[in-house]
Amino acid sequence: MLDLLLEDYRQGRPEVEQQHGYDRAVQEYVLSELDTGERLITERVGSVRSVSLGFWIGAGSRDETDSKAGVTHFIEHLLFKGTRSYSAQEIAETFDGLGGELNAATSRESTVVFARVPDRHLETALDVMADMVFSPTFTDLETEREVVLEEIAMLEDTPQDLVHDLLSEAIFAGDPLGRQVIGRADVISTVSKRSLGTYHRQMYTAGNVVLAAAGNLEHDRLLELLERASHQRVEPPEARTRVRKPLVKPPPPGIRFQRKDTEQYHVCVGGIGISRTDRRRFAASLLDAILGGSASSRLFQEIREKRGMAYAVYSFASQYTDTGQIGVYVGTREENLESCLEIVAREIADIAAGNVHERELTRAKENLKGRIVLSMESTSNRMSRLGKSLITDTELLSLDRIIAEIDAVEASGLAELATLLLAPSALSASGIGPNEDRFLTAVEQIHPGLPAEVAA
Repeated sequence: MLDLLLEDYRQGRPEVEQQHGYDRAVQEYVLSELDTGERLITERVGSVRSVSLGFWIGAGSRDETDSKAGVTHFIEHLLFKGTRSYSAQEIAETFDGLGGELNAATSRESTVVFARVPDRHLETALDVMADMVFSPTFTDLETEREVVLEEIAMLEDTPQDLVHDLLSEAIFAGDPLGRQVIGRADVISTVSKRSLGTYHRQMYTAGNVVLAAAGNLEHDRLLELLERASHQRVEPPEARTRVRKPLVKPPPPGIRFQRKDTEQYHVCVGGIGISRTDRRRFAASLLDAILGGSASSRLFQEIREKRGMAYAVYSFASQYTDTGQIGVYVGTREENLESCLEIVAREIADIAAGNVHERELTRAKENLKGRIVLSMESTSNRMSRLGKSLITDTELLSLDRIIAEIDAVEASGLAELATLLLAPSALSASGIGPNEDRFLTAVEQIHPGLPAEVAA
């Protein structure tokens, strides 16, 4: 949830201010748009000798058709396998030679290729990364196909991660948001190089790309380098932007279970959340912190610390352009499963009833504000909040505004949000374990009647 709030952090004029007990240096961000359509957003941090930069592409798993499930993630892998100007080995050797870091990630709504390098190597890093994003050759396709298939197999062997994907499927059944970002083995096994190239040309258009950077840099110089890289392309990308189809009507709550001979049952319960532009996201962050998002949270204290019934128990939330997801995870042995979900149901009901103490709310607020301020010591975080905000069309708010919004949240707001989002009748469930009947019986503690409703 912290990353979601970091997207709102906009800095103002260069000065040093003190407010709410925090001293901080405040610097400008600068935004430009190229004639070709790419956007550049930067933030100068003169106290470091490095630059974090990332190409953000508005292409995620929710943009795929069912027959192309996993193509976005597959292309992310293939960007590293060679370009018009660099082989895969040359890409790896270049960043090793710079002493830099290069990586990429795919989510449901975006793809990012990001790096951190010493400031004197910015030009080289940008040149290689731009070629990766806009001019991949999809070399070594069959080798990388096997790598992604191994990644899918690894996920299947990691129930504590897989159960989250099962929950998304239970909540968003029939919608692309319910599919795994990593994709399906049957699609990855058969997708052709031609299909990958077509999808890349459709999604990696100039108007659908943002370059974000933070660190010891000059915006105008970076803009010049990006323009030069753009003009050197053999086939400049189209400037058009894409319009994503929204989730019109969420499906009813669902259940997903996968039988596996595990020592623990891995269980998630959750439902539809709020969008990243919803003002209630500040209350949602505090609800997450109080329910299960920190070491002093209710679920961590009640289930792990006081009773020792789980090693891992936490709440979580994801926010998308038009909707979101909220939920709880617990991994526990069979004899503790019903008791754990009973505690989850009880704590949710208690928050919904308005029983949040002032001290508890104050602690959650200070925790959240402190984590936001501390995260700003990382140029990678600064780059990410700029790039993600721009690619998702999310307003960048000042730190003062974010702190004010957090401070303005009252216990009644948390109660209203818990009542709306975590009402028993709104919750879906997913589980992985050896016995489905035991899982379904435990789910009755959270959503009475859900197993029967789904079966009907």
